[in-house]
Amino acid sequence: MKGKVKLAPSILSADFVRLGEQVAEATRAGADYIHIDVMDGHFVPNISIGIPIVASLRPRTNLPLDVHLMIQHPEQYVSQFADSGADIITVHVEACSSLHRLIHSIKELNVKAGIALNPATPLTYVEEILPYVDLILIMSVEPGYGGQSFIPSSLDKISRLRKMLDNKKLNIELEVDGGITIDNAPGIVKAGANVLAIGSSIFNAKEGISQTMQIFRKAVS
Repeated sequence: MKGKVKLAPSILSADFVRLGEQVAEATRAGADYIHIDVMDGHFVPNISIGIPIVASLRPRTNLPLDVHLMIQHPEQYVSQFADSGADIITVHVEACSSLHRLIHSIKELNVKAGIALNPATPLTYVEEILPYVDLILIMSVEPGYGGQSFIPSSLDKISRLRKMLDNKKLNIELEVDGGITIDNAPGIVKAGANVLAIGSSIFNAKEGISQTMQIFRKAVS
């Protein structure tokens, strides 16, 4: 998928006392998606946020809510996340026993469907499902915590996935999540990503959200 690189500020690193305000600022600063990491303390060793936060953010932004489910048994919750205002629901291939069925269930809710892969999960695990999804997310850190460092070998994985998508002529968004900084973002885009989920590098930057978004936009343009 060619065209503009999309920036998806990840609220895992936001100040939750000012969450609505910060999401509104990111929206005004030109974000393309708002990325929402949902963790259950089982699939990943951390607990984050859930359905009420998605619902509370829906009226605060007109941007697509990019909901990344890092949870066990995601099939039990996708309809609730769709009802709460999610525009994209991404599930982990490692958490799904019937991935094909779940992807179709998500799309029947009039929501875009994505699949995510952990760093050690090979691309062969998703090759057969690619024609049915709207987005594929490469985790470039081990999921569970914000502020981790980008795993360098992720670049090769991103590049191989981009070639796979191009060879199959699939118009699918390739998102990367984990450890993205001003310094490594251009290389991640060069490897083939067109959506960047960025947490601490935006919400914890001393320059502030708006200025940092402008710096990222310039870096990947």
